[in-house]
Amino acid sequence: MIAVVYSGSKNACWKISAEGGAVIETHTAGINPCFNDPKQTLQILGKNITLIHNAENIRKIYVFAAGASAKDKQQELADTLSRFFVNGKIKVKDDLYGAAIAACHDKTGIVGILGSGANCAYFNGKKPEKNNYGLGYILADEGSANYFGKMLLKNYLEDKIPAELKSKMEAQYNLDRPTILERVYRKPQVQTYLASFLEFYLENSEHKFIQQLVAQGFEKYFDTYIIPTLEKHPGEDIHFVGSVAGGFQDQLREVAQKYEIKVMSVTKEPIHNILNYYSN
Repeated sequence: MIAVVYSGSKNACWKISAEGGAVIETHTAGINPCFNDPKQTLQILGKNITLIHNAENIRKIYVFAAGASAKDKQQELADTLSRFFVNGKIKVKDDLYGAAIAACHDKTGIVGILGSGANCAYFNGKKPEKNNYGLGYILADEGSANYFGKMLLKNYLEDKIPAELKSKMEAQYNLDRPTILERVYRKPQVQTYLASFLEFYLENSEHKFIQQLVAQGFEKYFDTYIIPTLEKHPGEDIHFVGSVAGGFQDQLREVAQKYEIKVMSVTKEPIHNILNYYSN
């Protein structure tokens, strides 16, 4: 058996290739070595019945996780996983590497992540080129789910949201100013909380106010990530990966057209392509 894992900060998708070509799929909370210590990661794994039942039979595991760009974080996560998957050989890379494999396979291209977080890099066919992005939800992540969550809450607190959306938010999330500030500034896993509001965007995607926030966020993303990368690597195909890119694909392409950029592909869930790549 081999397993592949693609994890953002909020969710992780697992696919296990069993004998006879059968594929077992399961989901856990996100596994990010910058936010989850080994104990928390093992607790996440220990709550999943599918992983418990298959752990001893898995021989190879390819993990692509947000927060795993540094070598020490990769090793830390590999060591933690080896305590659960005792017979598995574990290879850990960051989510950007996994996104590049899913979108480009062995070809060159520019790959943008728009999921719970945001990133972008040129892929040379073997690995993503190093960059100064990936600064996380506090300093960066423009256009990501946690960025949109932050913008939604900011507009709510500043009373800039249309009344019909405000009432929906209050009914759905039981919001008020003290609750929001307490959750954002004093509780753990803030990035997961912010990213959870992506569902509200998707449910109200036809509302003009939501469309404006999405378009503004995507424009910031292009200005910050795509344009500088494209200037260094002109003529390269551009691909997008992630839940935000997939959920708002039409608007993403519309913003790209404003910059006279053609989007070659949008992959909402890269795990399928990653499994095919390593299975073959």
